[in-house]
Amino acid sequence: MTAIRNRTPPAPGSPAAVGEVLRRTLRRQAAGVTVITVPGPVGFTATSFTSVSLEPALVSFYLATTASAVPAVRAADLFAVHILGRDQEELAARFARRGADRFAGTDWTPGERGVPILSGTAAWLTAQPVLIQMVGDHLLVVGEVVDAVAWEGSAPLVYHDGAFGGFTVD
Repeated sequence: MTAIRNRTPPAPGSPAAVGEVLRRTLRRQAAGVTVITVPGPVGFTATSFTSVSLEPALVSFYLATTASAVPAVRAADLFAVHILGRDQEELAARFARRGADRFAGTDWTPGERGVPILSGTAAWLTAQPVLIQMVGDHLLVVGEVVDAVAWEGSAPLVYHDGAFGGFTVD
C-alpha cells in the first residue's frame, strides 16, 4: 500500500497545491452515483448527493461553479435526483460528458413542472430548492423532497478512484 502525499510541501497559502492533495485523497472514498436534472432539459452526473434531514425531508448536492448547468440549476424551482443502479455506467458517463447532448438517446419523460425524469433508474426523487449558496468553488443546493420513488433489489453504482463499479452484499 502506498501513501498518497504531496511530494513537495505546498508553499504557505498555496490553495492550488492543497486542493490537488485533497482531490487525490478523496478519490479513495467511494460514492454513490446520481444524475441530477432540471427543466431545460439540463442534467449532469453527481457524486456529491446526500441526505441532510428527515424532518423536514432535505437533500443536497454540490455543483462546480464552472459547470454549464449552473444557470439552469439557479433558475429551477424543482430538481430531480436519479440514483443509478450498477448496470447504468453508460448513463452516468453520458451525463458526465462535456459539450454533448446528454439527453440524446436517453429515455426520459417530463415530470412535474417540466423536470426530466429518467427511466429505469434504481430510484428518483424531486425536490424544491430551499437554499442555493456559494461554498468555495462550488454551488451548494439544498432541496426539500416533494416526491420519491424507489425499486427494490437494485445494486448501486459507485464511483471510486476515477472509475465506476459496484459491490455485492453477502
